[in-house]
Amino acid sequence: MRQPRIPALTFVLSAVLASVACAGAPPGADTRPATLPVAGKGEATATFAGGCFWCMETAFEGVPGIRAATSGYCGGTKSHPTYEEVGSGLTGHAETVQVIFDPAKISYARLLDLYWHNIDPFSTEGQFCDRGHQYRSVIFVHDDAQRRLAEQTRSQIETRFKRKVVTEITAYKEFWPAENYHQDFYKKDPERYHSYREGCGRDRRLDEIWGKDARTAAPVAAATPAR
Repeated sequence: MRQPRIPALTFVLSAVLASVACAGAPPGADTRPATLPVAGKGEATATFAGGCFWCMETAFEGVPGIRAATSGYCGGTKSHPTYEEVGSGLTGHAETVQVIFDPAKISYARLLDLYWHNIDPFSTEGQFCDRGHQYRSVIFVHDDAQRRLAEQTRSQIETRFKRKVVTEITAYKEFWPAENYHQDFYKKDPERYHSYREGCGRDRRLDEIWGKDARTAAPVAAATPAR
């Protein structure tokens, strides 16, 4: 059967929408750094980078056992970086999400499963349409137990897919919360958020890699081989 033609305008629109990923502040936006939630008694912290933090934040928000997911910057050299500075690629930071969770309700291993199923672990220097060192995938581990689990799951993915995973695993040092207008962006501007996500091809690529387990916390060893 002959495939229907897709107007060229669709491709142009997708490219434009993708190019505004995690863009600078619109007029009147609150550019003050967000207040950073801290772990309380019995809680723990996990820190993940996986491309645009708008999308990584939604991967963890609302999951039982997770109290907070904050967009920000980690892995760089400058204190209190701004979005524009991080976007330049010169500070060394990655767009990151920091998660406060209750280990009695959700384990770090489950957070790792959720993380892996929301990224492309084979993509170097960026994720999906977002290219550059600031969009790299990184697991920032807070202790030896987190490192051991992160390395174990990375090895499981490499064994299953028979491909090298390029996601970094490195020691956590400092996390800087992003500007207020970036927090919960999918709630503040859902039309722009969904247009960006579609235009960037994020979900299409996740489905190609992970199949029915995309965007879930299914065990990584049960993943469908990537194309």
